[in-house]
Amino acid sequence: MKTCRPLPFALLLLLAPSHSVALDLPRSGHAVFDRAVELVADNFYDTSGLDRFHAAVRQQLTNEQGRLTAKSSEDRVDAAVESVLASLGVSHTGRFTDDTIDYYELADIFRFAIRNDIKRLFPPDGEVRYAGIGMVTRLERGQRFVSDVYDGAPAARAGIRVGDEILSVDGVPYREIASFRDKVGRTVDVRLRRHRDGLPITVTVAVERLQPLRTFEKAIEKSITVTEREGRRIGYLRLWTLSTRDGLDIVARELASGRLKDADGVIVDLRGRWGGGPPDAADLFVGGVPTFRLISRDGKDTLGTVRWRRPVVAIIDEGSRSGLELFAHALKVNGVPLVGARTAGALLAGRAFLLPDDSLLEVAVSDAVIDDGLRLEGSGVEPDIAVSFSLPYADGRDPQLDAAVMEMQRILAKG
Repeated sequence: MKTCRPLPFALLLLLAPSHSVALDLPRSGHAVFDRAVELVADNFYDTSGLDRFHAAVRQQLTNEQGRLTAKSSEDRVDAAVESVLASLGVSHTGRFTDDTIDYYELADIFRFAIRNDIKRLFPPDGEVRYAGIGMVTRLERGQRFVSDVYDGAPAARAGIRVGDEILSVDGVPYREIASFRDKVGRTVDVRLRRHRDGLPITVTVAVERLQPLRTFEKAIEKSITVTEREGRRIGYLRLWTLSTRDGLDIVARELASGRLKDADGVIVDLRGRWGGGPPDAADLFVGGVPTFRLISRDGKDTLGTVRWRRPVVAIIDEGSRSGLELFAHALKVNGVPLVGARTAGALLAGRAFLLPDDSLLEVAVSDAVIDDGLRLEGSGVEPDIAVSFSLPYADGRDPQLDAAVMEMQRILAKG
């Protein structure tokens, strides 16, 4: 028996229709800028926003303080593209260059969209890879702090924590890709500050060649834990993204027969990196289909569908976006308490395109509407229990997770 599963959300985005809109837009003569403008004009889902976009393009081409031309510098073009895309004021619309982790992660997520160029971009086999240590950082007030550490990745194994201030890598300023390029199989010295007034420390980390979606699958699997609190077993898992091929299957197996099967309740962490995934992903926890197995004549069984029927608490924040917001909304309307902060408000259908300099352009190509006209784009999903999180010098502390555990304990105590 073969189960027919819904198309993954990311694939639905790729298959969203494209409608050409004939706009008499002026041209700068710069191939990257002009192609980005053309792709937005032809594919952006909301034609009413194109007048605003048109005006932003004209401003870039007539700006007396720095008019964009075919000979403009790379920095000038970057700023111009960013400015005109920002005029649209929506999610799933941006340009990504190969000096950022986002570029590689999105290239893997949208690999079907760039399939004709994938082997050229990532020789010899077209597998998206980059040299890294499995951490993501964020600037706050001019300082760079670790915002994510992928479970099981080199940074996690070396003890780097969320909230650490990154000062340098091998003695030079940190760069997402350049700091690790040509260092696979070697180690780097990451200099960081863990406490606001503390002395810098140095952590030695191995550099690996990371495949984004495989790294996410590993992180999902490695995130799974079970702890005992007041005689109750509380499971935990983090869904970094729903875009991987096997991520949800890993979770299903752990719920049905793995580490989570004997848990009294499960905390589902939706503080992710990207959305994607099948629109019915939350059915693992709130769907109506019963759990069943297929058993062959030799006694071997195959997992059919899984439905977790014990208590669930979910964690959300601004990193919960796109398909993860749909997941959070489904949990909330089914009575699952959400802990943390409002989600990103980024639920549109995006599609990726390759620009002449091999940067990626993502364009929102379709609106996304839930139920009776509900739109999460721009509004997000509000938590039931609001808990803030301060990133700088967090030293691994996680008040949102702590609050989720307390809520789970409260639910289990009632049961």
